[in-house]
Amino acid sequence: MAQTPPQRPEPEAEGPYLTVDELAARAGVTVRTLRFYSSKGLLPPPLIGPRRVGHYGPDHLARLSLIEALQRQGLSLSAIDRYLEQLPKDITSEDLALHQALVASWVPETAQPTRLSKLERQAGRPLSDHDLDRLAAMGVLDRGGEDGTLLVNSSMLQLGLRLLEVPIPLETALAAREIVLKHTRALARDLQRLFREQVWQPFVDSGPGEEELDRMRSLTEYIQPALVQALVTAFQRSLKEELRTGAAVPAPER
Repeated sequence: MAQTPPQRPEPEAEGPYLTVDELAARAGVTVRTLRFYSSKGLLPPPLIGPRRVGHYGPDHLARLSLIEALQRQGLSLSAIDRYLEQLPKDITSEDLALHQALVASWVPETAQPTRLSKLERQAGRPLSDHDLDRLAAMGVLDRGGEDGTLLVNSSMLQLGLRLLEVPIPLETALAAREIVLKHTRALARDLQRLFREQVWQPFVDSGPGEEELDRMRSLTEYIQPALVQALVTAFQRSLKEELRTGAAVPAPER
């Protein structure tokens, strides 16, 4: 039996809300892609407002960014579906952004020529020269494109746009990004070496047939999202513990 779509709460309690066209513009995808993701269960249903119009919130945008990051990592839609199924039902847009940030740090950087007008649609507001300078410093874009275009690193775009709204110094955001990149790359290398030495090489040495080799290769589609999610979950838990510990430490006397 079909589920009744959730009703939209009072505007004062939640927001901001986006129509499907606005969500597509902010995410940099087509409405057709959104509907396809929804049909596959990758996106939760919209909230229903007046005149039965669907409205989307920050969690939908954050989930779309995570889906795009996982796709760039090479995961199939079925693997992405398994990844998303393991997320807590009450996960916040901030936690989704954390998943996206860690996944994006493993994605090769790719620069796509983008007009400022399109970038502003994705940001949902005009972008000043200062905003563009901050995005450039974060490695999100290069302002040296031809004919006024910007070279945008699509894997980091949504994360960079979110950081524009965070009231922390740019230097702090950059330092945090470098820490994440450094340690996630080290983790990826260590895990890849562990898998190669203790799983893949012994399997190859056993002289498997071609069919068995294909089955083993297909396992990576299941292993990769599980590893990524385990790392993100462990990082979230550790970060929360560190924040609790930090909050309990008295501030230094002036």
